[in-house]
Amino acid sequence: MLTLTDKVIWITGASGGIGEALANQCAKQGAKVVLSARRLSELERVQQSLPNSANHLCLPLDICNSASVSAALAAIKATYGKLDWLINNAGLSQRALVQDTTMATERQLFEVDYFAPVNMTREALPMLLASQGKVIFISSVAGLVGTQYRSSYSAAKAAIHLWANSLRAELYDQGLSVATVFPGFVNTNVSLNALTGDGTPLGEMDSAQANAMSAEDFAIRTLKALQQGRSYIVVGGFKERLAVWVSRLSPEWLYRMIRKSQVR
Repeated sequence: MLTLTDKVIWITGASGGIGEALANQCAKQGAKVVLSARRLSELERVQQSLPNSANHLCLPLDICNSASVSAALAAIKATYGKLDWLINNAGLSQRALVQDTTMATERQLFEVDYFAPVNMTREALPMLLASQGKVIFISSVAGLVGTQYRSSYSAAKAAIHLWANSLRAELYDQGLSVATVFPGFVNTNVSLNALTGDGTPLGEMDSAQANAMSAEDFAIRTLKALQQGRSYIVVGGFKERLAVWVSRLSPEWLYRMIRKSQVR
């Protein structure tokens, strides 16, 4: 398996949930972790919780701001001189029916879940290619199957998956590795921040998320798969993995399953 010792790994959305858990697992294996999110106080909390905290770097970041991304990359180069992995984890979910979702909300979801990671990756490519590194996109099982209340979220996560496929094909010969991870339900605050139709946060925890796998379990399983060199990684419970399997075998059967499901 690929060792992470002294690898420089940049994680967006690192102030909690999946991002924090991935940072912890990477740091335990000797990586130097660059933590990015909007809230500096939370990034500093995460940094202090990591092994060898002085080896890691907090870079507050608005992923939708190109100037902020460029400045962060300059700081990484000045501090470490390289970038080995970029984990595009920051994202925004949705809990609204199609007819209730405004176009402004549709565009906001795509800005965060598609355009931002595309821009982050394009900006980071020179450093990643120089190290023959890896870029990882945290998509979603929703981006493979699509469900009620998540139309634009599902679409954006599907879009980043296919963009990653093209990136992998184009830059394989130059040494870039590209992986896409499809989480099912994970016990994080993602539903609290999910956008309703008018763009306001839902502000409550989904029961499916509250009873889902822990972020730590997700991070352990994901990191193991990445170190094994896998590029298409589904991490979820039985129902999510079944849905992905059925989506390949019989899309019509999948559509019937989704129509009957109680998704919120």
